[in-house]
Amino acid sequence: MLLMKRYFWLVFLSALVIPLNAQKNSDYGVFGGVSYYMGDINPETFFYGLSPALGLVYRYNFHPRHALRTNIFYGRIRANDLDFNNDFQQTRAESFRSSLLEWAVQFEFNFLPYTTTGKWWDYSPYFAVGAGVCLLSREGLVITPVIPVSVGVKVNIYKNLGLELEYGARKTFYDNFDGLTDNIDPDHYTWTHNNDWYMFTGVTFTWKMFHNMLSCPAYNEYWDDKNKKRKRR
Repeated sequence: MLLMKRYFWLVFLSALVIPLNAQKNSDYGVFGGVSYYMGDINPETFFYGLSPALGLVYRYNFHPRHALRTNIFYGRIRANDLDFNNDFQQTRAESFRSSLLEWAVQFEFNFLPYTTTGKWWDYSPYFAVGAGVCLLSREGLVITPVIPVSVGVKVNIYKNLGLELEYGARKTFYDNFDGLTDNIDPDHYTWTHNNDWYMFTGVTFTWKMFHNMLSCPAYNEYWDDKNKKRKRR
């Protein structure tokens, strides 16, 4: 009986410690911004037909330069041929509106060492790429795989709080977001003609739980010395 009790407490404490260690390297975020579409109706105009977008972000930091993140984003996309001064589109007069829900996983690379437990106003540009799926509501529900590619900059604004400004493009494998399949003016045949794209751009506020457990003077001194040596060079 005593052995079973010890085994129970060992398993119980392990179940608490393992998630806690994972949480020490985790960031949580809330995204707010805009979404828009590029495709047959809008072949080349950036930031056209902006609609509100929001989302949730979870990030696991392996290293001050490397992280893996997952996100759930919701947004809307829309377009109208009559918004463009093009005889072909003015005659076609197609339009659409749709909402979409995305789940994606991306690998992030920070160009500078970065952690939300670092100094105030520490920052780093970053690049992210991965894979995901998009649920589109247009004449029923459509699911399509997507390749998300993002660029942005992160900055610490207070202790364990961070702010990120990001622009993300989604390459889809579905050519009917707008109800048109390669039905475009030959004079406006662009790199977007094969499949429709959609974009998310906005701001994410991130925070780290158990940030006090991450305060390590040796860690901070290491990166301070490394940055000083870099500046001397």
